[in-house]
Amino acid sequence: MSRHNKVDSSNQKRRFGGGMGKGIPGGGEKARDFKGTMKKLLKYLGAYKLSIFIVVIFAAASSAFSIVGPKILGKATTKIFEGIMGKISGTGTGIDFKYIGNIVLGLLALYILSSIFSYIQGWIMSGVSMKVSYRFRKDISEKINRMPLKYFDSTNHGEVLSRVTNDIDTVSQTLNQSLTQIITSVATVIGVLIMMFSISWVMTLVALCIIPVSMILIIGVVKKSQKYFKQQQDYLGNVNGHVEEMYGGHTVMKAFNGEEKSVEEFDELNNKLYGVAWKSQFLSGMMMPIMNFVSNLGYVAVCILGGWLTVKKTIELGDIQAFIQYVRSFTQPISQLANISNILQQTAASAERVFEFLAEEEEVPETSNPIKLKDVDGSVEFKNVRFGYNSDKIVINDFSASVKPGQKVAIVGPTGAGKTTIIKLLMRFYDVNEGAILVDGHDIREFTRNDLRSMFGMVLQDTWLYNGSIMENIRYGRLDATDEEVIEAAKAAHVDSFVHALPDGYNMVLNEEASNVSQGQKQLITIARAILADPKILILDEATSSVDTRTELQIQKAMDNLMENRTSFIIAHRLSTIRDADLILVMDKGDIIEQGNHYDLLKKGGFYANLYNSQFEENQAS
Repeated sequence: MSRHNKVDSSNQKRRFGGGMGKGIPGGGEKARDFKGTMKKLLKYLGAYKLSIFIVVIFAAASSAFSIVGPKILGKATTKIFEGIMGKISGTGTGIDFKYIGNIVLGLLALYILSSIFSYIQGWIMSGVSMKVSYRFRKDISEKINRMPLKYFDSTNHGEVLSRVTNDIDTVSQTLNQSLTQIITSVATVIGVLIMMFSISWVMTLVALCIIPVSMILIIGVVKKSQKYFKQQQDYLGNVNGHVEEMYGGHTVMKAFNGEEKSVEEFDELNNKLYGVAWKSQFLSGMMMPIMNFVSNLGYVAVCILGGWLTVKKTIELGDIQAFIQYVRSFTQPISQLANISNILQQTAASAERVFEFLAEEEEVPETSNPIKLKDVDGSVEFKNVRFGYNSDKIVINDFSASVKPGQKVAIVGPTGAGKTTIIKLLMRFYDVNEGAILVDGHDIREFTRNDLRSMFGMVLQDTWLYNGSIMENIRYGRLDATDEEVIEAAKAAHVDSFVHALPDGYNMVLNEEASNVSQGQKQLITIARAILADPKILILDEATSSVDTRTELQIQKAMDNLMENRTSFIIAHRLSTIRDADLILVMDKGDIIEQGNHYDLLKKGGFYANLYNSQFEENQAS
């Protein structure tokens, strides 16, 4: 399994829209079990209930301080109006600036308190959301290490990656932003409604008529735009996928003169994206003008009614000014709640996918009384092994073989014979359906997986290198190795012969795809890593398939030294590389059909002899 395998990111982007469209109506999928998932999420948040309770109190208090402001400001307006009218009529002393000054200072204190409470609740909630994200990622990381390999063989890598990144990010952003916004919006709506009724119940009923009209219009727009937002996400994923494929396979595309076809396909996808994006953004952009239009109609109605009530001296002028501010404050949180309800659907869908992953079947638990070997001799025995990746499709029928300590064993056969499967069973990436595999006379299921795998060193055909220096990549075989030991292993694997020609030598950092070294050089680095690990049993799966003939000879010499006094399993298609093996197991259709050394098998003139001779016939034909 290579870290640098290209994940199916185009599928991931088709699913998540390339990271765009969060919080947009119709921008994401819905959870199959919204209530159940939200209950699980709330239970997950139980560890932070004290912090969340403080956030609720502070958010409500912050909203309350803001809500009281317009009513107090209205008193100042009334006082100014009365002072001016009294001065004009000659019945008063003018404006009471001391009273107004006290109101301004009181308002300033309220708004400062509101800001402080808002800052504190935001700070606490940010901490909670980061802790939840950390815990989710930690749980997933630990879960990955407990899951069987068959899950990753049957699941898209991009699908797993999206749960660790996109899904957790969606939950984190909702907790950080939407949760406090829900509390603030609900508190604002309730508080504003109370203040509006306290001023005038007649004007409040008129103002409330705005809501059903605006909601009907908004729902109509959302329904119309929803399909375009969904299409926008799909086409954006298609465009991103196409661009990534063209960059990833740029050399192949150029070699086959595919530039024109690539541009045509891009234009077609981009035009589709442009069409649906334009429609979705246009319809989305209509919502605010519609809301403002309906709100303005409401303001006109409130102003006319308020003016009439003022003339009748039923209401004060300052209360009208405060009421208009409350009407403006009332519509905004309702719009926010409508948008948040859609975001919560996305959050539930993301949380559901995370919880599904955490609930996946895990590996067979470790034995409660594991065997600890002080010294490993390296004898391996396969006893009537039967295995299938699916129970109804058996790959290994009845595999039996006995390997003595220090023997060099080659496993050969046509593609699909079961060679690599045997190695996966030996490393206990999968457990056998029937039979047993013994190491030094003990069933491998009696060891912990860590102890078992520490006995083995692997060099695979698919090189696994990560974004780090060459020195660090070799040291991965034994993390406590000194620089001198790393260099010694590099010399044995002939890495030292080319590394000095690279920029920064051993300290050269491999890029994400490790494409700044050749395929053969990557293979040599992985071989150096295996040499450094100094294992008791070696597994070499086409370890020299990616190097040239001259380098292969060098590797073979290094391997001969490495395999000395160690049990070695070699999978090879080029049979010329395993002629000196102590034992050759010839496999076909999940069974061992021949076994012996190279010369004995050639004398038999059977399956192995035909395989061996066919390679030379192919070479002569070419």
